[in-house]
Amino acid sequence: MAVALVVTVATAAAVTARTLWLGSRRRLGERGGGGAASAVLAALPEFLTASVLAAVVGVHLGWLPALGWYGPRWTLLPALALGLPAGALLGRMLDDTLPGAFAEPWAPAAAARGVPARSVARQALRRCVPGLLPNLGLFAVGLTGGAVAVEQIFDIPGLGRTTLQAAIAQDLPVLQAGTLALVLLAAVAAALARLTARLLIGPALRDNALRSLHRPTRPAPRTTPLLYGAVLIGVIACGLARDPLVLDTGARLQPPSWTHPFGTDALGRDVLARIGHGAFGTLALAVAISAAALLTGVLLGLLPRLSGPLVDTVNAVPPVLAGLLTAGVAGSGPATPALAVAAVAWAPLAAHTTALLEQERATTHVTATKALGADRFHLLRRALLPAVLPPVTRHALLRLPSVALALTALGFLGLGTRPPDPEWGLLLAENQPYVERAPWAVLAPAAVLALLGALAVTAAGGVRLPRPRTPAAVRRPKPATATTLGKTG
Repeated sequence: MAVALVVTVATAAAVTARTLWLGSRRRLGERGGGGAASAVLAALPEFLTASVLAAVVGVHLGWLPALGWYGPRWTLLPALALGLPAGALLGRMLDDTLPGAFAEPWAPAAAARGVPARSVARQALRRCVPGLLPNLGLFAVGLTGGAVAVEQIFDIPGLGRTTLQAAIAQDLPVLQAGTLALVLLAAVAAALARLTARLLIGPALRDNALRSLHRPTRPAPRTTPLLYGAVLIGVIACGLARDPLVLDTGARLQPPSWTHPFGTDALGRDVLARIGHGAFGTLALAVAISAAALLTGVLLGLLPRLSGPLVDTVNAVPPVLAGLLTAGVAGSGPATPALAVAAVAWAPLAAHTTALLEQERATTHVTATKALGADRFHLLRRALLPAVLPPVTRHALLRLPSVALALTALGFLGLGTRPPDPEWGLLLAENQPYVERAPWAVLAPAAVLALLGALAVTAAGGVRLPRPRTPAAVRRPKPATATTLGKTG
């Protein structure tokens, strides 16, 4: 976990480096949209990244060991598979808040006094990181307990895999010990995150002297999300026009062609058709779960005394273990992944809401509004929600690919739908053994997931079509009004 955390922090630093450099030099206007590379990185399934790293780096190139756990060199590939997607997501969240920090009065004042750009960037990080520290703690717990698929691919004895095997074997003592260890880790991570946040903010939190981290300007006009959305809808529409269940054993593992644009799988079925028909089981469920998680997370995040211990407990349960518990209660079926992911997807949003709410309550304008006699409902409606909802909504959009990945991971591990259902996780699981012979069968659904990630990240940055420019109206001189002068005799 420690190595994966280092990779996570390094990846987040790489994602935010350009914004920090431009913002510390008062050149945020050159920032642009960007984020496509980090979106693709965040949307790649961890188990697929692990499979590619093990096959290419470990087996073909032989640079690093691919299986087992015998020393520090064996930690690098699993750490990359876990840390790259998590770091890309955390970096996007931090990159979203940095412009608000650079728009505060202290930043231009520091630049005018000749403060080095490196110091300005460091203070901007200090201003933004406290709101994301609870999520960093959630990532730490997730990297420990939620790495079951990666641990299974690299054959490493991790806590998540041990707990999962105990749940499958109904080994209650080991299952209870593993779950208790995850809960304790979540509690320690949450306590450290809250303590570090208070230390970073300093007396400003106690003295109610903070400012809101609102975006300084509206997002620039961009059509990129519409382009990504049109491509995604086009791929799904083309797939829906085909039959995903037709078998052609004479066309097994065929490469992409005019007849089969995405190739065929091991049974000769059209991969494009299976992607299109499996979109509802992955995308529609992911959107519905994300919307429910946003509503639940905001409502519970506004009640930190109630949701704090609950968030720590829920975050200690990885989606895979939640899937096993759901399967044990409700049985395995198409609804099992949705129920399991929905049970845990709200926790990061609730933690983010609570962290932002604590800082917003310490702002000067909220203190002034209280002094003017505003009641709690007025404060919530006019001051707190307008400051909390936009970043949490963008956070939910950024997590949309993660929800889809959690659904596919449960399908990959066999906890969801059964063959021949064209669910995307099942697609990846069925075609993974043939990744060296027919990589298109795995890369096609992975590319659609990456496209979903790019769509979510660019849409989180704001969608606004450029207005057509109309020529300025030509001002014509007003006609002179004739004044009748009386004649004097």
